[in-house]
Amino acid sequence: MLFNKNRLVQSVLICVILVCFSCKNERKEANTSEEISETPQKVGHELVVEQPDSIPTPEGMVWVSGIRFTQGADAGDALALPREQPAHPVAVDGFFIDKTEVTNAQFRKFTAETGYVTVAERPIDWEEMKKDLPPGTPKPADSILQPRSLIFNRKAEDITDLRNYAQWWEWKTGANWRHPQGPDSTIEGKDNYPVVHIACEDALAYCEWANRKLPTEAQWEAAAHGKMHGGVYTWGDDESQLTQKANTWQGNFPNTNLAEDGFSYVAPVASFEPNSLGIYDMAGNVWELTQDWFSVNYYESLAGNETLNPQGPAQSYNPENPYQQEKVIKGGSFLCDKSYCASYRISARMGQTLDSSSDHTGFRTIATPDQLSK
Repeated sequence: MLFNKNRLVQSVLICVILVCFSCKNERKEANTSEEISETPQKVGHELVVEQPDSIPTPEGMVWVSGIRFTQGADAGDALALPREQPAHPVAVDGFFIDKTEVTNAQFRKFTAETGYVTVAERPIDWEEMKKDLPPGTPKPADSILQPRSLIFNRKAEDITDLRNYAQWWEWKTGANWRHPQGPDSTIEGKDNYPVVHIACEDALAYCEWANRKLPTEAQWEAAAHGKMHGGVYTWGDDESQLTQKANTWQGNFPNTNLAEDGFSYVAPVASFEPNSLGIYDMAGNVWELTQDWFSVNYYESLAGNETLNPQGPAQSYNPENPYQQEKVIKGGSFLCDKSYCASYRISARMGQTLDSSSDHTGFRTIATPDQLSK
């Protein structure tokens, strides 16, 4: 898997980072669970369902009622991957969630007030990076270790081997949230677009500033289902509504996007109808970070008894990427297409390494009653 045959070292680094952007995994995932931990049950816990009268809804958020539901893919979902199964019962206390993904305008306010610099804007620290790479990986030239991030190659064409996803990704110097397609691009006039090129550290820093949290994977799914629990999609089970309901890919991925949904790439937030709770873009547009570690086997540990407010596994586990820790991302993006990546389904889940960022990954935040009452 090479971008440039004359830069083997760069390719090695990119291959490691790109693992987290492979939507489709045809291989059977490993069946070990040494690093999985279940969320303890709280005896006698009364589920928080209704919004407390003493806590007003924060601006730009909506209340998600406490709910018991089945998390994970239904057995009849032909597009489900092993990491989405088995489906299992969970209970989630009520919480507030952003109606939209965090926007450029919101993130700009955060950086203006704090001076925060995102991971994609910082020079790469080789001593830190090599800790997550196979032993003996040689240090690349200093010219390679420059601030950069992943962007989709919009000039991709005549690609037939969908196993080699390096063909449609570019490790772009100068790509970051202010310059989504590289140093010559800008977010001017795009205040209402979701902020992208966000690594986990960046999202957590924003949450600390805003007195918010990243959702757990279970919270995210509860919000995505809204009032229609059990559906494959945020609007129910009707796949034919996808083009009208979400910003995804139509056409021959990754060569031709017909943009039948009105957008070739990322769209402004709230460009499509919200789900039954008034939450926008829980399917497509950009992937959304959660707080859970990603483990392909985690759901196996939750099978059986109901789990209250699951917090994810104790550690990340992905045999496809054994050298790096990953967080769960949800919702899919504008690059999702049934022929390759049907991750606009609620149960779809993927891992993103802690230092990774791209032009199709962002986030939204949540707030709990106890958090707001402090």
